[in-house]
Amino acid sequence: MTRKSNIYTKGGDRGETSLVGGKRVPKHHLRIESYGTVDELMSHTALLRDLLSDEGLKEDLLKILGLQMASASVLATDDHKLELNLPKVREEDIRFLEHRIDEMDATLEPLTSFLLPGGHPAVSQAHVARTVCRRAERTILRLNREEEVSDEILRFYNRLSDYFFVLSRIIARSQGVQQPPWKGVLEK
Repeated sequence: MTRKSNIYTKGGDRGETSLVGGKRVPKHHLRIESYGTVDELMSHTALLRDLLSDEGLKEDLLKILGLQMASASVLATDDHKLELNLPKVREEDIRFLEHRIDEMDATLEPLTSFLLPGGHPAVSQAHVARTVCRRAERTILRLNREEEVSDEILRFYNRLSDYFFVLSRIIARSQGVQQPPWKGVLEK
């Protein structure tokens, strides 16, 4: 006898899905877009982690993955009472990112121009994570105009994109590659 998979429910076949708490919403609802973009960012963060060999950076990214999952679970919840039992992004998590940004940035040469991404797969992946993070932040900010999102989540994604930028520079240095500076006008 064949058993039905628990992976698919067929509940979303008509373009709706359920939030944590049971409310049905269209799959294009801003809550779905918000936590869906965070989910996409988690995949890019995991890939970046897999490309690194530095155990300290891998540990940072594992912590960040946990915070991304915590924020996604809050974003997927339609009932603020249910949020009380969920893990949260806290002020200390934002301070963790700020500390790591400051710590890494202090070891780098000051920037004199914008940088073009690239030079190594891990550098490029850090930039992909940075840009998806910015999109997640924009989507969450749009959601915040309709439904309140915690200040900590908003600030976390703003700092996280900065973290990925500084991390790209750290990885480039560790790999011995230069991210080319953007000159503003390309010569022919």
